[in-house]
Amino acid sequence: MPNPGLPTPGRPTRRTLLTAAGALGLGAALAACGSGGGGGTKGADGGGADGKAWSFTDDRGRAVTAKNTPRRIVAFTGTAAALHDFGLGDRIAGVFGETRRADGRADPSAGELDIDKVTIVGNAWGEFGIEKYAALRPDLLVTHMYDPDALWYVPDESKDKILALAPSVAVTTARVPLPEPIKRYAALAESLGADLNAKRVTEAKARFEAAAETLRQAAKAAGGLKVMAASGSADLFYVTNPAVSTDLMYFRELGVDFVVPDALDPQGYFESLSWENAGKYQADLILLDNRSTALQPADLAAKPAWSALPAVKAGQVAPWDAVPRFSWLGAAPLLENLAKAVQGAKKLG
Repeated sequence: MPNPGLPTPGRPTRRTLLTAAGALGLGAALAACGSGGGGGTKGADGGGADGKAWSFTDDRGRAVTAKNTPRRIVAFTGTAAALHDFGLGDRIAGVFGETRRADGRADPSAGELDIDKVTIVGNAWGEFGIEKYAALRPDLLVTHMYDPDALWYVPDESKDKILALAPSVAVTTARVPLPEPIKRYAALAESLGADLNAKRVTEAKARFEAAAETLRQAAKAAGGLKVMAASGSADLFYVTNPAVSTDLMYFRELGVDFVVPDALDPQGYFESLSWENAGKYQADLILLDNRSTALQPADLAAKPAWSALPAVKAGQVAPWDAVPRFSWLGAAPLLENLAKAVQGAKKLG
């Protein structure tokens, strides 16, 4: 499963979830919950038993159906946060992906989701507690899709067992500009009963649109300021391809001038540079991956190649949410923050 534009430095390798004993326990859980994935399962609170047939065609082109509107949703943490923004917070039963940090605080990807009220079935790449997931009696699983049929944070080696427990929805989150996945998650939320005319939602959409115009004007005034989206690991410096990452695609449409790497990984997401070659591309402003799995400025300060970059010397480094929250509420601050960073930066050469 590819990473979203950038690899996640320090991410553990995917490990097998099913030991022989675990497989026996999972078998019992599957038997208890039923293994048919077509119509979903009724939750402990009555699930989606509203008598209304439900369907949604996801970005795999699949018509996902259920006899009743799903009420117990398990989703990638950022997805769950987006659905919460659209008004479905009470439907989120569980999440997977970075959710709770080591100090107990919520990961930023959780947005306004109350992580104490959901079950965390996996808290890192490669983690997905299938028995814990089964015990939630899910009606629906929802996650991003960066490449065709690749379900974000659903481990390939156990995907079939996971998807047997409930219907799944995947939304494309690469190679399309930022507004597209937001619209798709909004449409999914509406199909599940969210009110897109609610004041909270309409105000967030208006804020997003205003922020987009602010960034457009900032980029125009910057007059060709060169921006680079990047991530650092212990051994490598990654430069992201703005033609693939959905947020960067949209920022480009608004006029931001990005560095475009020319030696991309096989999926086209990024170029991996040794630290000796970290200065290959010149940039006036660096957007640095701010995920907990990537090295941050304090960590990178010990690397002479990082400190030697002109943008770093000039203090023109801004945090970058490499996996955006695909809601108007979640994405508006990204546009606002980038506009401020562009307005505060100057051309260095």
